[in-house]
Amino acid sequence: MALKEPFLVKLRNGISMPLIGVGMYRVKGQECVSTVIEAALEAGYRSIDTATGYRNEDLVAKSLSLFLPRNGLNREDIFITSKLAPKDQGQEKSVKAVYLSLQKLSTVYLDLYLIHWPGTQGLSPEDSRNLEFRRQSWKALEELYEEKKLRSIGVSNYTIKHLTEMLTYAKTMPHVLQVEYHPHYIQEDLRSFCKEHGIHLQAYSSLGTTVCNSPLLSDPVVLEISEKYNKTPAQILLKWAIQQEIGVLPKSQNPDHIKENMMLDFIMEDKDMKSLSSLGIRTKYAWDPSQVA
Repeated sequence: MALKEPFLVKLRNGISMPLIGVGMYRVKGQECVSTVIEAALEAGYRSIDTATGYRNEDLVAKSLSLFLPRNGLNREDIFITSKLAPKDQGQEKSVKAVYLSLQKLSTVYLDLYLIHWPGTQGLSPEDSRNLEFRRQSWKALEELYEEKKLRSIGVSNYTIKHLTEMLTYAKTMPHVLQVEYHPHYIQEDLRSFCKEHGIHLQAYSSLGTTVCNSPLLSDPVVLEISEKYNKTPAQILLKWAIQQEIGVLPKSQNPDHIKENMMLDFIMEDKDMKSLSSLGIRTKYAWDPSQVA
């Protein structure tokens, strides 16, 4: 993988992917979705991250049909990601789910499609059938990738155990892994695995806002560094990631914050990067997939 400007990464298969995308998690209702999409496109975002489970794919499509032309853009100018819901794990269900996402998003292809969770809805985390269902799902995604319905494929919330299993059954290893990753939850072993196998690491919950009153945004070291660079704590946390070539998906329904989160054209000194990487805190603010068999 190689960085391209501005804020682009080239995936293992040669596809260029923006390092910064707008997250659509918990963005509900046409008015809110339209507000986010309009502000994001105007601010320069060219990547949109949604999912079957977010229940807003059709709203995203309607917003894009309106705001792409207003910004002089077309479908080929943006990178759309969606994800397979746990209820749709398995060979046949996953194929149907992809085509339904294509229909809802009013597109003939998706730039990236992820298995959202290593488990299957209705099974306990310890159930050994989880492995077989996600194996079937991956086989389906590989076929749709070969058919060019999906320009790249990946997984979300997979641990090293889940990824290592994939080495035994995947013809194509994931192009992208999307997981929780921030200065309070650094997964260095996972990042090393991704580097070894050419998997781009993309972070969600970069700001720790899956919980109320994010401890990340009020961390004393983050605040000190934000004052030094005259940037917001959110900008510091996002820059910490992309300066390491880790993708980010900041989400906000505030147009001003959406714009701020894209204003990352500064460089942090090595000592500040090291300070953020050595806080000595290991706290997960989102879901824990480690118990999924």
